[in-house]
Amino acid sequence: MNPRPLQAAILDLDGTLVDTVGDFDAALNAMLAELGLPGVDRSFIARTVGQGSAHLIRSTLAQVGADPALAEPAWRHYQRHYLAVNGCFSSVYPGVVEGLARLQAAGLRLACVTNKPGDFARPLLAAKGLDRCFDHVFGGDAFARQKPDPLPLLQACAALGSAPAQTLVVGDSRNDALAAAAAGCPLVLMRYGYNHGQPVQALPAEQHLDRLDALVLDTLVLGRPGPESALIN
Repeated sequence: MNPRPLQAAILDLDGTLVDTVGDFDAALNAMLAELGLPGVDRSFIARTVGQGSAHLIRSTLAQVGADPALAEPAWRHYQRHYLAVNGCFSSVYPGVVEGLARLQAAGLRLACVTNKPGDFARPLLAAKGLDRCFDHVFGGDAFARQKPDPLPLLQACAALGSAPAQTLVVGDSRNDALAAAAAGCPLVLMRYGYNHGQPVQALPAEQHLDRLDALVLDTLVLGRPGPESALIN
């Protein structure tokens, strides 16, 4: 058993709580069509999401051979289309509702920290009935830097009033792993997420799970140094 209990948990959104590839597919391809550009497929989207909307737009334009100067109008079109479809083509992963309830029952305060813009993240969580689970929701535009920088996790810990070493991070990607390691947070990774098309099992974590409600809290090791070197090498 851990000598120090967990105080809080920070969870990612896309690929961790909700499968949002369908929403990205609809919004990105509507954006491209409006610009007179060819579309992209879901496999490209799944390996590209997770590093914020600006990166997604730039990568999508590069994928279809478009002029990078289109990034600003592309963002405007994408924002309008995404807000119109947000949550319509996405689904909560099995075990998420039960897993969040289990974390709350353990007395943990919860925050959602995502690279998705806050104006996209908050309505999505509300549409899926998950917003009531979280004390705080921080989008990719909430802080000066996004994951994999540890700043969002450290700021979320401050908002939650929890020590990083006693704050569980749950994610699905290398971005989450790098941020958690640098912040000194214990980490659990979901196998079903996106992780830029790479197997998440290759990343060090306390647990690798297929369902959030399979999380075993009392086996987590708290307070040990994060494995930054294992992630970087």
